[in-house]
Amino acid sequence: MLELTALAQRLARPARHGAPGAPSFHVVVPALPGFPLSGAPTALRAYTAASIADRWAQLMEALGYERFAASGGDVGARVSAWLGARHPQRVLGVHLSANALWPALPDASELAPPERAWVAERQAWTREEGAYMHLQQTKPLTLAHGLADSPAGLAAWIVEKFRAWSDCGGEIESVIARDDLLANISLYWFTGAIGSSFWPYYARLHGPWPVPEGGVGVPTGYAEFPHEILRPPRSLAARVYTDIRRWTTMPKGGHFAAMEQPEALAHEITEFFRPLRGR
Repeated sequence: MLELTALAQRLARPARHGAPGAPSFHVVVPALPGFPLSGAPTALRAYTAASIADRWAQLMEALGYERFAASGGDVGARVSAWLGARHPQRVLGVHLSANALWPALPDASELAPPERAWVAERQAWTREEGAYMHLQQTKPLTLAHGLADSPAGLAAWIVEKFRAWSDCGGEIESVIARDDLLANISLYWFTGAIGSSFWPYYARLHGPWPVPEGGVGVPTGYAEFPHEILRPPRSLAARVYTDIRRWTTMPKGGHFAAMEQPEALAHEITEFFRPLRGR
């Protein structure tokens, strides 16, 4: 949740952050199950993106929002996709800074050159960078015990991802302040949540794929940050998100866009939802 603080402030009070003419949002930032500041359900199905989406829809109803918008990256992007697919009458639209697709793709002979290039990029990334995900998806408890026992190990595990996935050129503190990194690590350490935070990964491998089989039909926006882990071409994304209204190639930023470029991301979210506010 700390990752979203600067973004949430700019959406809720744009005038205080240099955007006096921008509309403001009521911002609700729920903590994902198993992550710091949230409980850890005992049922595996509770960690799937589909299940979390249903919980968020119930939460918004309890808070009095008959209709609402959804936005997110990483796991939040998958939850937002499911919100749009399962609750289209309530969701105005979804805005994503990460783009999850179906695992199965057409035969390579049917793919355009940019699509084949992305498939090759995905394969290379999985080979060189995907060990963490495979471990969390298959042996989460083994890793959890080690990280929960060592603050240095926990810090190394988290900081390595911030450095590798942010658009920092190898200098992590050029885009993410040290205090913010330490606060993020501390939340995991003091709540003991690193182990339970792995269960959504385990559920992803052992449950339904995190993108709805029927696709997402509500209006969709996407901010393509240049250092995001994987950036599929729009032609492939359109197979899943059938009503893409805004697709913006961002000049700078990575996987942690809400922390790295909160002003730019807030602008994109605002401009995407601006014409949808009256729906």
